[in-house]
Amino acid sequence: MASKSRADIRRGVHSRIRKKVSGTQERPRLAVYRSLNHIYAQVIDDINGKTLVAASTTEKDLRGTTGGNIEAAQRVGRALAERALSAGVANVVFDRGGYVYHGRVKALLDATREAGLNKNESSQEETKESNDE
Repeated sequence: MASKSRADIRRGVHSRIRKKVSGTQERPRLAVYRSLNHIYAQVIDDINGKTLVAASTTEKDLRGTTGGNIEAAQRVGRALAERALSAGVANVVFDRGGYVYHGRVKALLDATREAGLNKNESSQEETKESNDE
């Protein structure tokens, strides 16, 4: 019996999440991708198939000593929230991309909330939703 790699399992979880989570113009999807060295986030309108704003640790102004830590995820989250608010997006649907809601992924989302995205949503509600998936 062949065992699946962690990446294969994540892709399966992500496909199940994407069946339930979709972004609209009023509430686009905030998608997160995490690699060993970097973290990427996009706000996507799935109906029109357009990326509204994006931020990642590969950008020159968001680069630090490393892009693979919690501080880098917080920088990306704050930058993404500022860009989204200036583009007229105040609420998003969070797509954790098959990653566990912990560590860098949680830090990115918490930073977006602190910067003004999804003001009415609490951290415990998101933890409950991600545990249900």
